Amino acid sequence: MQNDYTKPEFKKLLHKLQEESWQLELLISGFAIFGLFTAIPTITESLVEAENNRQIYKFAISLVATISCYILIFNLLFHVLLRGLWIGALGLRYVSGDIDYDSLKYSKKFTNHLKKKVGSFDKYIGTLENYCSVIFAISFLLIFYVLAITFTILAIVFIANLLIGNDDLPGWLSHGVGIPLMVFIIFGMFFTLIDFLTLGFLKKKKWLSILYFPIYRVFGFITLSFLYRPLVYNFLDNKFGKRLSFALVPFYILIALATTLKYNVSNFLGNDMTSSEYVANNNNYEDLLSDSDGFIDDVAIQSKVIADNYVKVFVVFSKNIEDNIFNFNPELKPDEDSRGLRSAITFGNNFNKPDSLRRAYLKTFNDMYSVKIDTIKYDADFIIAKSKKGNLGFETYVSTKNLIDGKHILKVNRLRIRKGDTTNWNVSKIPFWYYKD
Repeated sequence: MQNDYTKPEFKKLLHKLQEESWQLELLISGFAIFGLFTAIPTITESLVEAENNRQIYKFAISLVATISCYILIFNLLFHVLLRGLWIGALGLRYVSGDIDYDSLKYSKKFTNHLKKKVGSFDKYIGTLENYCSVIFAISFLLIFYVLAITFTILAIVFIANLLIGNDDLPGWLSHGVGIPLMVFIIFGMFFTLIDFLTLGFLKKKKWLSILYFPIYRVFGFITLSFLYRPLVYNFLDNKFGKRLSFALVPFYILIALATTLKYNVSNFLGNDMTSSEYVANNNNYEDLLSDSDGFIDDVAIQSKVIADNYVKVFVVFSKNIEDNIFNFNPELKPDEDSRGLRSAITFGNNFNKPDSLRRAYLKTFNDMYSVKIDTIKYDADFIIAKSKKGNLGFETYVSTKNLIDGKHILKVNRLRIRKGDTTNWNVSKIPFWYYKD
C-alpha cells in the first residue's frame, strides 16, 4: 500500500478507515480495559514494595505505570459507555428515524424549546461520535503527558546527582556546567508549562517565540513531544476537541482527590499505626504478612504469639543502613558506588568483594545495632539473610529461656552519628506474647 498522503487514493482510504474506526476503538478498548484491570494488582504491589524497600527508580517507574493505568481505565470505560450509547442510538434511529416533535403533541412553548435545545436526532448521534473519537484519542495522549512530566523530573534529578552532587568531578564541571544546566531546565520547564496552558501563547509573539524556540527544541527531546505533536496540534486547531480536553480536567482532579479519601473509624485508632508498646502492626510479624501487599516495616519477628525457645529478629536492608555503616566505618566506603540502576551485563567480578571486607561490613552493623527484650539487652549476632518474603536484610535469634509468660516488648536500637555525637536511636518496638508449650 502506498502511503503517499498527497494522493487522492490515500485520502479515500483514510476516509474509509475513519468511518470504520469505531470497531477498532471498541476492540482496543475492550482488550486494554481487561489487561489494565489484570495488571493493576501487580503494579500496585510493585509500587508498595519499592516504597517499603526505598528503591527510588523502581518506585518512580511503578508510580508512572499506576497513574497511566488509572487514566486509561477511566477514559476507556467512559469511551465504551459513550460508544455503547452511540450504537444504541443508531439502532433506535433504524427503527424510528428522526424525532417527530409534532407527534408528541406538546404545547407550542415546549415544542419550540425542544426543537432548539434537543434538535435533530442525527445531530445527537454525530455529537456522540465526536465525543467518542476525541476521548479515545486523548486517552493515549494523556499517557505521553505523564511521561513528559516524569522525564522532566528525572532530568532534574540526574543533573543534581550526576553533575552538581558528584564529588568526583572537578568544580568547573560540576558547578560551572551543572548549575547553569539546572537553571535552564527549571526555567525551561516553567516556560513550557506556560506555553502548554495558554495553548501556545509563547509561539504567537514574535520576540518571545525567538527566545522560546531553543527551549522548545530541547524540551521536545526531553518530553518526547516529537512523537505526539501532530495529535496535540490537531486538538488545538479544533474547538470541539479543545473544549472537551479542558472539560475533562476537573474529572481528573476529582479522581485524584477521590483516591486520597479514607474513612476514619476513630479519633485515636487507625489501620496504619506503627508498632509500639501499645500497637501491634501486622507488618512486623512474618506469619501475618499478606501474600499480595504485606511488607516488613523495618523489623519483623516470626509471630505475635511465640512458643519457641527463641525470637527471630529480621532487619530489612535499605540504602540508609549502608550509608550509616559508611559513616561509622569510612574505610568500607568504595571509591565508586555501584548501587542504583545497573545493567545485568558486567565485566569482571564487581560483586565478589573480599571476605575480609564483608566481615568488616557485618561487624560494623553488629556494633551499631542492638536488641532488647523489655529492659534486658541481648547479645545479637546478625548475619546476612533473606526473609520469607524475599527481602534482603540481617537476621539473628534471641533466646526466650529467661522470659516469663505474658506480654513483652522487643526493641531494636542503632547508634547514629549526629553533629559529631553518637546517640542511641530506636528503630522499632514490637510487642509479642510468650507462652511456653
